Amino acid sequence: MSIIVSPSLLAADFGNIKGACEFINTSAADWFHIDVMDGVFVPNISFGFPIMEAVKKHCTKPLDVHLMIVNPDQYIAEFRAKGADIITVHYEACTHLHRTLQLIKESGAKAGVALNPHTPINVLESIINDIDVLLIMSVNPGFGGQKFITDTYRKIHEAHNLILARKATTLIEIDGGVTNQNAAQLIASGAKALVAGSYVFNNANPNEAIALLKGK
Repeated sequence: MSIIVSPSLLAADFGNIKGACEFINTSAADWFHIDVMDGVFVPNISFGFPIMEAVKKHCTKPLDVHLMIVNPDQYIAEFRAKGADIITVHYEACTHLHRTLQLIKESGAKAGVALNPHTPINVLESIINDIDVLLIMSVNPGFGGQKFITDTYRKIHEAHNLILARKATTLIEIDGGVTNQNAAQLIASGAKALVAGSYVFNNANPNEAIALLKGK
């Protein structure tokens, strides 16, 4: 399969969300990545339901929604209703992860699990077959523009091996500090989807930036 690129709207111009959506629609990017932060699970606050509704009006590609919030279960149905196609929750925020994934799938969305940099892959051994997307954080969540954590490569290898061993169909997605400088190694390690915010939206040629992430 070709590499999926999911530009993060967190790095876009909030005053021109429509323009950012139209750019992604016409680009070679595959998904819209939407970071939802509550100021509790992470030390920042970002998109909520009004922004989701605004984005949904203009987007023509899947919404890849990353919930960096506590108690995500209570909001899953509403995020799905607002247009989320993939809903990713943090392992660290879910007391009953299996039940949370069931709620996401019952809503009709694909179920994702995100792991913070300090969280090992082996915590997912018993549940990997229930995960559609495994989002490995390559920075500490909460802010854009951070430096890439190089231990991520090892974690991708471990995740890839776990997926193969369990015959799972889980797709590995990487979020944080992704650029053309590390994309090839991330893909070689087993990543299939790359989230990029600053690298795309702050680039003089964002279409070229997306092409480079895809290895073109």
